[in-house]
Order: sequence, then structure tokens, then C-alpha cells
Amino acid sequence: MKLDDLPLFSQQTQKVEPKKTDIAKSECFTVSELTAKIRETLEPVFTSIWVKGEVSNFRPASSGHVYFSLKDAGSTLPVACFNWNNRRKKSPFNLEDGMEILCHGKITVYSPRGSYQLIADQLEPVGAGALQLAFEQLKTKLNQEGLFDIKRKRALPLFPTRLVVITSPSGAAIQDILNILKRRSPWLNVLVLAAFVQGDSASAQLINALEIANRFQLGDIIIFARGGGSIEDLWCFNDENLARAISSSQIPVVSAVGHEIDFTISDFVSDVRAPTPSAAAEIITTYWVDAAKRMSEYQSNMQKSILRSVEFKKTLLSHISARVISPKDKLREQAQRADELYLKLCQAMQIKIERRKNSFYQLISKMEALSPLKVLERGFTLVKDAKEQLIRSANDIKTGMELKVIFYDGQRRVKAL
Repeated sequence: MKLDDLPLFSQQTQKVEPKKTDIAKSECFTVSELTAKIRETLEPVFTSIWVKGEVSNFRPASSGHVYFSLKDAGSTLPVACFNWNNRRKKSPFNLEDGMEILCHGKITVYSPRGSYQLIADQLEPVGAGALQLAFEQLKTKLNQEGLFDIKRKRALPLFPTRLVVITSPSGAAIQDILNILKRRSPWLNVLVLAAFVQGDSASAQLINALEIANRFQLGDIIIFARGGGSIEDLWCFNDENLARAISSSQIPVVSAVGHEIDFTISDFVSDVRAPTPSAAAEIITTYWVDAAKRMSEYQSNMQKSILRSVEFKKTLLSHISARVISPKDKLREQAQRADELYLKLCQAMQIKIERRKNSFYQLISKMEALSPLKVLERGFTLVKDAKEQLIRSANDIKTGMELKVIFYDGQRRVKAL
């Protein structure tokens, strides 16, 4: 809403015609009666107006109501705003003395004091939006308390194995994170805790999910994730209770809310701020990716080293094998040598046999020369009696003896005459 669009009190000057009464000059009013007459005159006219001024004498009450004055260079107007704590949910900024604001409401007469005041139902800061002002005020408050101190922020585990993502399961943020993790570290276990990331109940759900993750130690890292949006869309991440819950988390928290240009209170109080949900996934897997790259390099170097060693050993073996006689070649050589010796042995045996044959034939010839058969062939015979006794003399033969006459080619039986 622009300032020029507001029907400011200074722009809405109305001519109030006093009611004509038949009151005589001599008539006397009590204070209460006069106050009531004034109330009847003022309140029906100024039922919905905007008034701009500077806050002064700000007094919050324990009941949740606040009282202050609006002033400018010439006048002061008392203001009462009832149930301010509930109204702050729509306009979440802190009222302070010296702040220039716009107040919407109606004029009433406060009878006990006999003064009029503005009953405000809507407050807006001038110059900066209510949400932006509330953001700056809470940021300053938490920073002064040390919640943004870099010394209290925890380092993320270098090699996380379990990840908790607190986000809307149907949003694009979780898909972006899962796509990055699938590509960079598919072995990482991811648990999604569902929570609203926009609206009045979102901050309570975010706090509840954060408490559950810490109570049961569900992961090594927690990511708050949401896509981009307006300051109103992201406002749940500017909740003071959520900021304090994040600062108390035992598990390191990464805030990945909105786009790179968006900043929320959770960004400042978290241990790490990621410009986008995708960037958060890349941040927590940085060392996994580096380790995988180093392992790949080590593997490549090892393979090259092994190949070089194998090539060297092959060359060395080739040189050695050229100088060393293979057992197979040695066996072949011995087999060839054995064949040659066998051949020589056979030749020697053949010569020996031939020599023995010649000697044998010579002996045979000598034996044949001395053989009785050779004598028989020359016409001689052998005569034996019936008892196969050799007859050596003719005197041994008697008439009628049966004799066996042996010739070289046979024998005959004869009887002596």
C-alpha cells in the first residue's frame, strides 16, 4: 500500500456541523453529560481513518495492549492498540519511540479523562514495509545475543552418510536436492521430514521436525529447504522461536531457503547458509565428490604404475629368456642327442653283429669241414648194430646180424651174409 493511496486524517478534513440544540444558555451540564455529548458528536464521524505521526511515550501493558502517542510538529494524539501481540502476526515489527508509522482506526472519547483518542486496529511503518522492519529488528536482536556469532557455528561433517531434509515433500526443493545427491553421492541415506514451508502454522511444524530430528539423532546434517518467494512466503523462516531452535540444535543445520538473493533469519543463525537447495546438496557432498575424484585419480595412477611394471617385467623376461635355454628346448636337444646315440648304438650293434656273424659263419665252415656228414657226402657210410653201437671193424659183423647203414642222405637196414 502506497502512502498516497491512504486517506490520511490530514487529507480527510470534514466539516462537522454542530447539532442544533435547544439548550438554553442558562442550562448546565455535568462533566459526564458533556463528555457523552462530545462522544455522540465525534465518534460517528471518524469511524475509519488513517493518521500518520511519530511514536512517542510507548507503553506496552502486561495484558498485551499497547499505548502510545502520535505526534507531529504541532499536535499529539493518544493511541491505544488492543491485543497488539496477536496483531503483530500480521504486522510483525516492534514499536519504538521515534518511529514514524501509519495508524488505522477510529476516534473515541475516553470518558475517565475527558479526552479523545485513536483506537488503532492496523499499524504500518512509514518508509519500510512492516515485514522488512520486523526482519531487521529481529536480526539486530539475535545478533546482539550472539546467535549469529561465527564461533558458535558448527562445522559440517566431511563425509556424512545420513541426511535429514525438512521441507514440503511436494515442493521442487526436495526434487532439486535428490537430483544432485543421486548424481554426486547416491549412497547417501536421505530422510525427508514433511513440514509446511509457508503460512501461519509453518514455523511450528518446522520447529517440531527439527526437535524430532535431534531427539532421535536421525542424521548427520539437517537441511531446511524451500524454493524462492516473496518476503511473506518466506516469513516462517524469520520466526524467532525457529531461530532459537536452530541455534540449540545438536545436529549441524544448513539453511537453503529461497533464491540466492533471498535472506532469512534462519540463514544467519544456521551453521551454513546455502544460496539454493541445489547448492546445499552440493555443499554437503563436496568432500565425497573430492574423495571420489581422488580415488579415481589414485586408481588411474595405480593402473598406469601396474602397466608400467608389467611392461618392464615383460621386457626383462624377454631379455632373460633370450639367454636362458628353455627346458622344452633342452628336452628337444636331449631327445635329439638320444636319437643320435641310438642311431650310433644301432650302427655299432649292427657292426658287432656282422662281425659275430662272420665269426659264426667261419666256425660253421670249420665245423662243417669236420662234420661226419661231409665225410658221408664223399661216399663214406656209418654202420651201426641193432643196439645203435657203431661198427668200427668188419670183424665185429657176424652173419645174420641186422645192421643200420647210414648214408649222407638217409639210412637203410640190412642183414649181414
